[in-house]
Amino acid sequence: MSEHRHRAAHGVADADLGAYQTAVRLVLTHDLITARHPRPGVLERVLPWADLLARDLRELCGYTLTATTRQVRLVRRLDELDPTRGRVFVSRTGRPFDRRRLAYLCLILSTFQRSRVEVSLTDLVRAFTPLANATEGLGYDPLVSAHKAAVVDAVRWLLDRDALTVSDGSVDAWAGSADGDALFDVDHDICASLLRPARPLQHLTNVAGLLEDPRGPAEARARRLLLERPVVYFADLDPETAAVLRREDLAENLARLTGLVVERRAEGVALIDGSGRFTDLAFPGRGAVARLAGLLLGAIADALEGRMLTRVEGPSEGELQASLRARVDAAVPEATVVPGLAQAPPEPPPAPAPPSLFLVERHRLEQMAQELYAEFGAASFTVAWQADPLGLLDASLAFLADLRLVRHVPGGVLLLPAAVRYRNITQALPADDGQLGLFGGADAQEQR
Repeated sequence: MSEHRHRAAHGVADADLGAYQTAVRLVLTHDLITARHPRPGVLERVLPWADLLARDLRELCGYTLTATTRQVRLVRRLDELDPTRGRVFVSRTGRPFDRRRLAYLCLILSTFQRSRVEVSLTDLVRAFTPLANATEGLGYDPLVSAHKAAVVDAVRWLLDRDALTVSDGSVDAWAGSADGDALFDVDHDICASLLRPARPLQHLTNVAGLLEDPRGPAEARARRLLLERPVVYFADLDPETAAVLRREDLAENLARLTGLVVERRAEGVALIDGSGRFTDLAFPGRGAVARLAGLLLGAIADALEGRMLTRVEGPSEGELQASLRARVDAAVPEATVVPGLAQAPPEPPPAPAPPSLFLVERHRLEQMAQELYAEFGAASFTVAWQADPLGLLDASLAFLADLRLVRHVPGGVLLLPAAVRYRNITQALPADDGQLGLFGGADAQEQR
């Protein structure tokens, strides 16, 4: 069967389609599923569909899904760098991993040997310390509390994914006492599946080498972008991919695969999730950041209707990606590249012309935030933010940028087309029942 004719969920009975779509959403939102991660019971919901999942995701997107009785692992093929993917690496308190924690996690994984089925935390630290100290700017000092805290976060991340299991002692005992320790059972299969680069890192001189060749099949690329991005704008795509995405059958097939709703506009396409369970950034949603983000969109819509905003030519998605790749490439350790095996990155397709978008200046955004604090009361934005309106403004704008509703530029943000779907958001305070009172009909459905 040729790729463009592959029908999602082929052979799945109508009565089972909902269960299959749930399994698809679970796999796409959790690259690794184990007995306890992301929560007990998920693995049992996915395993019965493993063969069909592997077929659909391979044929439609080029993804690779492997399943055993203990884990389901999805390996994606990436077309672009996505800073939001870093949210996979967070502590139990929700704090994103810094570079030290990411480095420690990689070094700890590198020390595991298949001949050992158990290891103590003391031995684990003893093994990775020379590697850390040999890395310029990293190091490990057991007398520095920040270093020990980074080890704890990295180890707990592995524990949460069943790569390690505590058989004796505790991580807290090791962290709190010189005599404390923890003994772990090691699941080498899960450890090996956690680090699955698309190509050997020693063969790369450029981060683009981890990405798919932009000259590859446009259909698969269009499907991947629609699944991975909250919204896909035609203006951000090369002409071939944009033409494919305009076909109704492509998006409708993904809707059948995921159970989501296709929303088409002149500017692009989005898959809308009314359940709020197919995203790591539910919007509208709970919390002060999402709340102010919704209120800001309402205030921006008022400014737009009042003709207070002007259009400017902003950076294209291609330009933003090029800038991000350059920042990553600046840190590539050239000394580790294997001579003779280095691969040149693929040439990107011609970049589309920069779009003309409405600019919301920084001073106007700050004024909006101050006015919203005055209107709703600072205390309504939670204790953490009630004395920091500009800090909450920055967090809310970053949130909206991750949703591809605004785009940061020097001096403010550009309003992206999908932001207008929230123009009818008129209230974002908790209602009497404690639920968020965001409304606006179809324009306030869940943004993936």
